[in-house]
Amino acid sequence: MIAKKIIVLIFISLFTIPAFSQSSDAIMGKWLNSSGEGQTMIYKKGSFYYGKLVWLKNPNDEEGKPKMDSKNPVASLKTKPLLGLEILKKFKYTDEGVWENGSIYDPKTGKTYSCKLSMVSSDKLDVRGYVGFSLLGRTETWTRVR
Repeated sequence: MIAKKIIVLIFISLFTIPAFSQSSDAIMGKWLNSSGEGQTMIYKKGSFYYGKLVWLKNPNDEEGKPKMDSKNPVASLKTKPLLGLEILKKFKYTDEGVWENGSIYDPKTGKTYSCKLSMVSSDKLDVRGYVGFSLLGRTETWTRVR
């Protein structure tokens, strides 16, 4: 009876462990932010992962012109359109299933934060922006766009 339970446990672990493992490229694709206002396409350049804004719920300002990165602290970048703006930069995948050592730019405030990304499931991504230590930050959950 005990041997039968051990065999069943071994069988279950052999088939469930691969289901929970993920490849470093699992993060790639289009993600809707938690407010539903924007979608970010995550892609790979070399061995790093980046993300750019590819859709905005309200892409134009009050005058009907495309919204610009007006809050950017760099004056020459204030006239750059928000659509196509790279907001996630230089994430590296770790063996623990986390993409870290990257940064996230918030175009609403013009601030850049340290950031780490972790997949909760194949359709949910936790995005944690922080200053200094990861404990001093905020996490949003993004949803994959199919």
